[in-house]
Amino acid sequence: MSILPLMNVSDEFSYGGKAVQLGFALRAGLPVPMGFGVSYQSVQEIVNNENEHLLNGLDEIISLLGDSCTVRSSAVGEDGVQASYAGIFRTELHLTNRSQILNAIRRVASSIHSDQANQYRNKMGVTSTPEMAVIIQQTVKAECSGVMFTRHPITHIDERIIESCWGLGESVVSGRIIPDQYRVNRGATSSQLVRGMQDTAMYTSLNGGTVEVELEDHLKDQASLNDIQVRQLDRLAQTSEEHFGAGLDLEWAFASNSLYLLQCRKMTT
Repeated sequence: MSILPLMNVSDEFSYGGKAVQLGFALRAGLPVPMGFGVSYQSVQEIVNNENEHLLNGLDEIISLLGDSCTVRSSAVGEDGVQASYAGIFRTELHLTNRSQILNAIRRVASSIHSDQANQYRNKMGVTSTPEMAVIIQQTVKAECSGVMFTRHPITHIDERIIESCWGLGESVVSGRIIPDQYRVNRGATSSQLVRGMQDTAMYTSLNGGTVEVELEDHLKDQASLNDIQVRQLDRLAQTSEEHFGAGLDLEWAFASNSLYLLQCRKMTT
């Protein structure tokens, strides 16, 4: 099949490493949003408008995932130890109908040829262009979100480094704000917070996509994570390392008091 539930994805050369990793995470019981992997061949058919049956399958996905979907890149070799395309390939958030999803798949697929991607491949000495599959997932309409390194990314000290913001993590990845940063010991018995500067936040828009809005005044003076959430993130780091090994770069989000794992990759060297 060309479209598979993430739970069943295991073929990296058809569905990309990210889809395989999230599929493994789902099978391990980690809190990954429900989603589907769309193979490289199917992505090419969508780009070239070649497969009507595949389009009908997208309608079924939309009905299963609810009123909002996210399209993420999943290229072969996208997230390796030596190189990672984090923040280089596109992610399209909050898509509400077939047309938006199709256009998002095309934009994500084309991002593999972007100037930024080409420059990164040249810098890393990568001579081939990887094949791009995609993931279609439920959109997590986050109240707060961010990234977490399960070990210090520079010193490799055994501590969690968490960067968090209000709203969607797009604010952190795009550099729109200075996030709150937490240094948390393993077990989360102690933590240090360096407050960021957050004047705006990204949220889902009524008509699809995202919108940047001015942050509410009471949130500007409030840390984006509480102690309970910090402990939950520490447990997520612990569980993720049990399945994927030490030294991980995680993307996460809290929505309706639930923690979600959005992406999991090895920290790059």
